[in-house]
Amino acid sequence: MPDSLPALSFLEARILGVLVEKEKTTPDTYPLTLNSLTAGCNQKSARDPVTNVSDNEVQSALENLRSRVLVLETYGASGRVLRYAHNFGRAYGLPTASVTLLAIMVLRGAQTVSELRANSERLYHFDDSSSVEAYLQELAARGGGPLVSRLPKQAGAREHRWAHLLCGPATLGPDAAPQETTRATAALEERVARLEMDLAELRATIAGITR
Repeated sequence: MPDSLPALSFLEARILGVLVEKEKTTPDTYPLTLNSLTAGCNQKSARDPVTNVSDNEVQSALENLRSRVLVLETYGASGRVLRYAHNFGRAYGLPTASVTLLAIMVLRGAQTVSELRANSERLYHFDDSSSVEAYLQELAARGGGPLVSRLPKQAGAREHRWAHLLCGPATLGPDAAPQETTRATAALEERVARLEMDLAELRATIAGITR
C-alpha cells in the first residue's frame, strides 16, 4: 500500500468495512452516526470475528482514520449530529469492485472466490467468479504494495481462500490448521500424557522398593 497509508488496526479496518457496507445497504442513514457505526462494528450477522467495542474505542479509531483522510466528517442534511463517511476508494486509488472485495474480507475474514462473489452481491454485482478473481489478482499485484493475499489451500478444500492485507501480513489463524496437523497434534498430546502416567507409576514403584 502507499507509504502515506500505513497498516490499519483491526478496528480501523472494521470501521471502513462497515461504512462501505452501510453506504450500499442502508443509504437512507448514511453517512453514519457514532452510535450506528459502533452497532455496525458489533453486528452479530455477517461478521467474523464478532466484536464488542465501545463508542470510545470507535471514536479513537475514527480520529486516526480522519487524520489519514480515510474517513470524512459531515453533519449531513440535519446539521445537528456528526456523521462519518468513508473515503476508502479515493484514498487507495481503487475502483468500487475492489473496495467491495476488501470490505467483505474485512467484515467476514478470509474467503474463497465463490464466497466473496456471493457475499458481495448486496454491495456490488460481479458477473462471474472469473471477474472476482481478476480484481483479486490486481489487488495482489498492486504497484504500491499488495492489498490481498491468496492463502495456501487447506487440506480437503476445493478452493484457495483470499485475505486482505490492510492490517499487515495475513495468517491462517488457529481455526484454519489442516485437519491432518490437528489430528497429529492430538495424537502426540495423548502419547505424551500416557508416557507421563507411565513415568509416574514407575517412580511410585521405585519409591516403594527403596523404602
